[in-house]
Amino acid sequence: MQRWLFAFAAWLVAAAATAGPVTGTLAVKTRPGTTAAPAVVYAEPLDAAAPRRPGSFTLTQKGRAFQPSVLAVPVGSTVSFPNQDLVFHNVFSLSAPEPFDLGLYKKGESKSRTFTRPGLYRVFCNIHPTMTAFVAVVPTPWVAIADARGQWALDLPAGRYRITAVSDRATPASIEVAVGTSAAIAPPLALDESQFTPTAHKNKFGHDYPAAAYKKP
Repeated sequence: MQRWLFAFAAWLVAAAATAGPVTGTLAVKTRPGTTAAPAVVYAEPLDAAAPRRPGSFTLTQKGRAFQPSVLAVPVGSTVSFPNQDLVFHNVFSLSAPEPFDLGLYKKGESKSRTFTRPGLYRVFCNIHPTMTAFVAVVPTPWVAIADARGQWALDLPAGRYRITAVSDRATPASIEVAVGTSAAIAPPLALDESQFTPTAHKNKFGHDYPAAAYKKP
């Protein structure tokens, strides 16, 4: 009997602590003739510090592209960058707060980076200018990428949260929500990418890529 009561009490605590999923919709205003960039959505607790739950993630170099092109990870996570192409690659980022350069390496090799500070990191290859990726390092374990319809879901414990959406083409947008002990629908979020103008990025030395680097193999 005591064992059953203990198990029931533990179930009640777990049920009360987890409210999710919290779901919502993200609307994106774009420039005419363009599609929205993938957006990251994350939740920060307002009444307590967010727990640290770093993980291990992979951003593969394949077909002279980063796969996936957008990655969202909790702060403290380690991201591996394996090279699956027949050519050399050089992974780097000039983004604050932690620029990095993994150097040049060949097929079958992999290098990694541990992101110790939150930030939005644009990642490139110093040899191939068309290779770009966006890594969102967020100060919370509750993070997701909105789907093509702008829908997202987060499993959150009960409490108050600031929910933020961001893409590499828009200023972040936030809302605040109170989460109870059952599934909830958050107010809509909106991003404005209509003022974004694409420009050619520089290499890791701050110089233009040579014209030959843009030619297809």
